[in-house]
Amino acid sequence: MNQTEPDFWVLEYVTITKDPRTGLVVAIGGTEQAADILQRTGGFLTSPGPRGDYHRLPHGLPIEQQRLKATTASHALLAAGHSVHLDPALNMLATPDGDRDAALRYLTQLAERASAAETSSEVAEVLTEVAAPVHGLLPLTREVIVRAWISASDLHGAALGDEPEPIARLGSTANSLSEAARVILRARNHAARPAQPPATAPAPTPAAGRAQSPVSRRR
Repeated sequence: MNQTEPDFWVLEYVTITKDPRTGLVVAIGGTEQAADILQRTGGFLTSPGPRGDYHRLPHGLPIEQQRLKATTASHALLAAGHSVHLDPALNMLATPDGDRDAALRYLTQLAERASAAETSSEVAEVLTEVAAPVHGLLPLTREVIVRAWISASDLHGAALGDEPEPIARLGSTANSLSEAARVILRARNHAARPAQPPATAPAPTPAAGRAQSPVSRRR
């Protein structure tokens, strides 16, 4: 009995990636059905290109929004039977370099939040993330530097205070980070205070009573 190969209905391949030149998240390829899914589930826009229309996310989206929309759209396309390649850097469910990528995304988000802040309290929130005494970025970085300083001293067989100059400077760097964290926290406390309305100039005091005209004398 001769067996024939089954016919498979394979839809056109879709690639979702981030254009390195423009920073836009683009989707290339696919059918009209794929375009519909990209627009409905990921918020992609159709744009004309030199080789036909392509799809892209709107300008100015934060990185986490880009990743969320790209991941959502790719899974919707896969569920509909499309073949999809999703750039791993856009895949929220897979972080190729794990903790490091997450840390870089976190720093980028903080920078975006600082740029987009519209109130002093929003600025204070960002500064808190940077310099909070326990889990702030600077205190945690200082802890890394201190531990590296101790380990380097041990590996060189030197007691703390007798290390070679480049290693000894790690200790002063740790102190500088502590001082920087204190400065940032003071700025954070100032930014967190409610804005005081501008002082108004005191109302002018009434002028001294006009000199009364002398009482006319009786003749």
